[in-house]
Amino acid sequence: MTATAIDSTRRDVEVIGLVSAAHGLSHFYQLVLPPLFPFITHEFGIGYGEAALTTGLFYATSGLAQTPAGFLVDRFGARRVLLGGLGLAAASAGLIGLVPSFWLMLPLVVLAGLGNCVFHPADYSILTHTVSPKRMARAYGAHTFSGNIGWTAAPVTMLGLESAFGWRGALIAASLLGIASVLLLASRSGVLQAERRERKPMAASNGGRRFSYLALLATPAILLCFAYFVLLSVALVGNQTFMPAALNKLYGTSLATANLALTMYLLAGSLGILSGGIAADRSRRHERIVALGLLLAAALMILIGSVAMPDPAIVACVALAGFASGMTTPSRDMLVRAATPAGSTGKVFGFVYSGLDLGSAVTPPVLGWFLDRGAPQMVFVFSAAALVLTVATVLGLKRNMTTRAATAAE
Repeated sequence: MTATAIDSTRRDVEVIGLVSAAHGLSHFYQLVLPPLFPFITHEFGIGYGEAALTTGLFYATSGLAQTPAGFLVDRFGARRVLLGGLGLAAASAGLIGLVPSFWLMLPLVVLAGLGNCVFHPADYSILTHTVSPKRMARAYGAHTFSGNIGWTAAPVTMLGLESAFGWRGALIAASLLGIASVLLLASRSGVLQAERRERKPMAASNGGRRFSYLALLATPAILLCFAYFVLLSVALVGNQTFMPAALNKLYGTSLATANLALTMYLLAGSLGILSGGIAADRSRRHERIVALGLLLAAALMILIGSVAMPDPAIVACVALAGFASGMTTPSRDMLVRAATPAGSTGKVFGFVYSGLDLGSAVTPPVLGWFLDRGAPQMVFVFSAAALVLTVATVLGLKRNMTTRAATAAE
């Protein structure tokens, strides 16, 4: 390996590591409050319904602000926006630990949501314009994997900090971790400065006039990407939220086994992401990887929801479904990248990833309604149907991109 190749590899590894660490922290901050709800409700004399307002406000703010954050990324640079978002999320956590009343927490939760909204557009912009193309899918995979690690680490970390410092001290400690990370990222700002590798831009319409950003987000390719994320979140949120309860009601599976199945689903999904990054870097047919993985996951969901099996078989099928779904993630991001015009990475990734928040908001009430009416199998049917429809958006996206390429070549 030449010195130039070694330097390129070293830079890629450092960029992927720094950006993935920031993404892991963003997911960590998404879950700093829920583990502390028992202590917060006790101190302020409120119920869990009021406490849940913090979660709703956080995700609503993040979802609504994610597309504007993408515009800021493309206008002012991903590095600056990333540092600002992480700093805002960290500072908000510390300030929440100082408030004298519950209702003063809510505006700070909104600020935390504004901090959270920047990560997908900023992270993907840095990775897309900085990491070598031959490692791009693995970079996307490591980025998603780090988010899962952040989710996993938050509950146990916050409860451990609470036992040592109380719930307020736990939030302040979490805040200091984020502020230290901002300082670390700032010290390596030169590495995170994206060297834009522009690809051929989408042809402008209207006689060559400047392409409208809103028109860009309304193109069929980008809308199909957005629909993909909405449908994917329907399946994932349904499984993550209701799978244990559905298994318990449907087959009498113990809650311990049902929660073990969910844990294996998440762990296998993380392993699938890493494996999928390797596969995506070695293939140009990313739509095939996505379609096969999601169809396998859909078939397994139907099997789990319709056939009574021994507990070990249930856990194994759930884990395999998680692996199959997770393996599609890097290829999915490569497809979004291919559909994104040059100079629009931030706004496009910000817009399409806001579909996750939309799906996450509408799915739980629907599945909760089915569970309340004695139809737990619908959790698995809903998941399978959403995954199949997700495959349809991928195939539609591929056809659209092929047609667009053929038109541009004429």
